Amino acid sequence: MKHKTLSIIIPAYNEARTLFALLEKVYRTRLIENIQKEIIVINDCSKDETEAEIQRFIATYPDCPIQYHNQPYNQGKGAALRVGIQKASGEWTVIQDADLEYEPEDFNPLLAWMIEHDGKVIYGSRFLNKANKHSYQRFYFGGRLLSIITNILYGQHLTDEPTCYKMFDTALLKSIPLTCTGFEFCPEVTAKVCRKGYKIKELPIHYYPRSIDEGKKINWKDGVIGIWTLIKYRF
Repeated sequence: MKHKTLSIIIPAYNEARTLFALLEKVYRTRLIENIQKEIIVINDCSKDETEAEIQRFIATYPDCPIQYHNQPYNQGKGAALRVGIQKASGEWTVIQDADLEYEPEDFNPLLAWMIEHDGKVIYGSRFLNKANKHSYQRFYFGGRLLSIITNILYGQHLTDEPTCYKMFDTALLKSIPLTCTGFEFCPEVTAKVCRKGYKIKELPIHYYPRSIDEGKKINWKDGVIGIWTLIKYRF
């Protein structure tokens, strides 16, 4: 019997400090119902040792089902994710950042819901897990604001629209015409899923925030772009 597969897309830009450890965590995570993993790493033309860390992982774990693509020039997270989506071949696809803020074990409850409900989309919410901490108030309130705007514009009940852990039926995700290049992937894919008439389910996930000094890249300008993106695709 053919086993089903989860495609895990990992965009990376200057993540040499955490990428090897993150890939190990993803590799060692056992998925429910013997679901297989397809790991897709997109290096967005990093300037640090990201390339070397990816190659070190591949050499260390030659049995790992990993695809690696190096962008010809730096284009942004959204552009990297679009490449990853093209390469995805599993029944489901999930987004995984290259840092250590998220816990790959949380793939399992998301997968369980998708299987039980024949689901098409589910988000992992950092805010539904009350044990989670948040590094900066501006990120906390920015995430809340984006969620509220999404709910108002699209009739959803989300608590964490900008979460990294977005899991999709791969056929649905591939059917969405994305144009994003940067961090606006999140609001664009959310808006276009909503426009297709889907209600987005959420489940609580773990979250271990890193600081700007540790490599966090998003800033207030990305929040403004996110709001504009939500409005643009609504009207």
